[in-house]
This record gives sequence, C-alpha cells and structure tokens, in this order.
Amino acid sequence: MVSSPCPRAHPRGPAGTGEDPATGWGAAACEASIMVLEVALIDVTPGHEDAFAAAYAQAHPIITSTEGCRSVRMTRGIESPSRFVLLVEWDSVEAHDVNFRQSEKFSQWRALIGPHFAGPPLVEHFIDVPA
Repeated sequence: MVSSPCPRAHPRGPAGTGEDPATGWGAAACEASIMVLEVALIDVTPGHEDAFAAAYAQAHPIITSTEGCRSVRMTRGIESPSRFVLLVEWDSVEAHDVNFRQSEKFSQWRALIGPHFAGPPLVEHFIDVPA
C-alpha cells in the first residue's frame, strides 16, 4: 500500500531525516497518523429519504468492517432534506479505493443504498490542514 504524503513540514533534525528533535516525531510517524476524509454528496430521490436512511443503517456494517476504515457518518440536510453527506475516515485513499471500492463489499453497499440515488454521488478525498 502506498502511503499518503505528509502535509506537514519537518524542517528540523539531522539532514535528510525530517525528524523534529523537540518532539521526536518524524515524517514517517506523521504519515502513519494521516487520515483521509472521503466526502460524498448524495442526492436522494424525493420521497425515498426514509428508505435511504434505513438502507444506510443496513449497509453501515459493510463499510465499517473494511480494513483501513476508521469511522463512518451520514448526515442529512436541513434546508435540503433529500441531500445527504457521507463522511468516511480512511487510513489512505488506497484503503478506500482498493480495500473497499474494488471489493465485493462495495457491490453489497451500493446494492442497498444505490436504488435511492437521484444521480451519481459526488465523491472527493480530503486531508486536514495543519493549524
């Protein structure tokens, strides 16, 4: 599995190590702690909202049992009650793409929730911005 690049700079430490002598954290330790957030904007066919939520409840254990999945959360729009946002924390983009999307689990997941989609979801991956 290819690790995601570390978004933090590691300017201190011996040349080429990237280790911060003040904290003992280096680039490798930082990469191990990186989390990728999958954000999926899902528009559900009007009138299917409750059925979609029930299907999600059934599908939730499928995605959470995937290696590299850290957490899964679904939110529903207040102003747009047919719009849902899926938030999944992954160890890496590869964990999402390889461990889930290229597995039978994705087919099972999509079979449960897909019939309620008004159109294809918009899916993107994000990393935290250091403060």
